[in-house]
Amino acid sequence: MEERKRIDVLLNGLIKENPVLVLVIGTCPTLATSTSVETGFGMGLAATAVLVCSNIVISALHNIIPDKVRIPCFITVIAGFVTIVQMLLQAFVPSLYSALGLYLPLIVVNCIILGRAEMFASKNGVLDSALDGIGMGLGFTLTLVIMGTIREVLGSGTFLAGDWFGLAKGFKGIPLLSNFIPGMSIMTMVPGGFFVFAIVMAAVHYFTKDKSKIRNEFGCDGCANAGNCADGDCAAQK
Repeated sequence: MEERKRIDVLLNGLIKENPVLVLVIGTCPTLATSTSVETGFGMGLAATAVLVCSNIVISALHNIIPDKVRIPCFITVIAGFVTIVQMLLQAFVPSLYSALGLYLPLIVVNCIILGRAEMFASKNGVLDSALDGIGMGLGFTLTLVIMGTIREVLGSGTFLAGDWFGLAKGFKGIPLLSNFIPGMSIMTMVPGGFFVFAIVMAAVHYFTKDKSKIRNEFGCDGCANAGNCADGDCAAQK
């Protein structure tokens, strides 16, 4: 694969093919672990580590894995790396291990990881698969951090609160809203997660959509900006 295409593979997962906001997979752990920046960031790093390692192994072995049993083989590889990550977190970062709880072992069946194994790693080389894993993992982590920031600020009135994996013991975060209004606890609950998820997804789609399709698919009659167009000038594309 050419160098330019490899760069595209790495960057696609951030926005253009963001696994959560564009492909809409992996929403369950996203909603559950994005209640704060710390848990979102920790979950993103754990999933990225599993994603990159499993992509590399599956890509290296895809020629010898029988097609009929490829999914069980993929899950076995992913489960092995999830177990390693679990043991490492439990040993060295017990606070994060406890915070993620059940969602840590559930990385095994995370649609992002299994989906990239099936759609990309099993059909491409080791280097390209590693880049795909890094890009998708960073996109997943970025989404969790953005949602975690919004939910923590509005829900708890703080930012970056937590001991940050034991590196900042006693740190209570940066007080933002707590001095002015009480935190809205609903933002750290399921309804708040869905609300923030919808807002962030809508923003991404608004700023990344191809507005020229409005004219090509529906014509000027179906465009809300038709009244603002001059001759030969499509306002929707501005």
